[in-house]
Amino acid sequence: MEQSEMQHRKLTILQLVKRVFFIILGALLVSVGLELFMVPNQVIDGGIVGISIILSYLTKWKLGIFLFLLNIPFFLFGYKQIGKTFALSTLLGVTTMSLGTAYLHSFPKVTENLLLAAVFGGIILGIGVGLVIRYGGSLDGTEVLAILFTKRLPFSVGQIVMFFNVFILGSAGFIFDWDRAMYSLIAYFVAFKVIDITIEGFDETKSVWIISEKHEKIGEAVLYRLGRGVTYLNGEGAYTGSIRKVIFCIVTRLEEAKLKSIVEEIDPDAFLAIGTIHDVRGGRFKKKDIH
Repeated sequence: MEQSEMQHRKLTILQLVKRVFFIILGALLVSVGLELFMVPNQVIDGGIVGISIILSYLTKWKLGIFLFLLNIPFFLFGYKQIGKTFALSTLLGVTTMSLGTAYLHSFPKVTENLLLAAVFGGIILGIGVGLVIRYGGSLDGTEVLAILFTKRLPFSVGQIVMFFNVFILGSAGFIFDWDRAMYSLIAYFVAFKVIDITIEGFDETKSVWIISEKHEKIGEAVLYRLGRGVTYLNGEGAYTGSIRKVIFCIVTRLEEAKLKSIVEEIDPDAFLAIGTIHDVRGGRFKKKDIH
């Protein structure tokens, strides 16, 4: 590979504007979810945001101060370990979130119902965080800290983050009350799921692997009846040593059931493996007419 292809390529003006816009939008949504729903009702989130909410409650300082100060060490670590683009995107997001919470602090809360505050606060927070992550930044240093610890501890990043958040959310029971802690857990779960949806999108696609003696018939049926292109790969059985054709194709979630029925109809004994993928680019993932 040529050196020019391996070097980091600068974003175009349009890509840069798009990234900045969505990071700022995501950070502002997080500010809304926190200051208009969760914080006034003493419902917290996990990570640095949760610690900031607790410290703000105990010291009576504005939330934005702690959101900014506590994230600075992780910004510096991210700059060294993950890269300049990530660090600058994170700095933009954290700064916007901090200023947004400071501005919205004097606004009245939208609801006093704890369940509504937890659910809708979690939804808005999740969309905001998801947008920032999707466009290359972060609003919480917990993940960065987990990356550091996972090199020294026999735990995965996800396990370390879960430990931190269980500790933080549990602390809400002692500082506020246990009802608030349970509502905080609801808000955290809602935000967690919404973050995934925001990052991955609703248009979930599936990767399909089919091994069959009737690979040509199945391939043609998928091509002409489902309207999806297929790729034939050469495979060798480890036990028998026999050479077989492997069919690989990409379908949408809604097409999965029809594909299964096609394979079942042509070869009930075919090996079929289906996995979830979250992004498809390049190639010819363009649907043809279905017959």
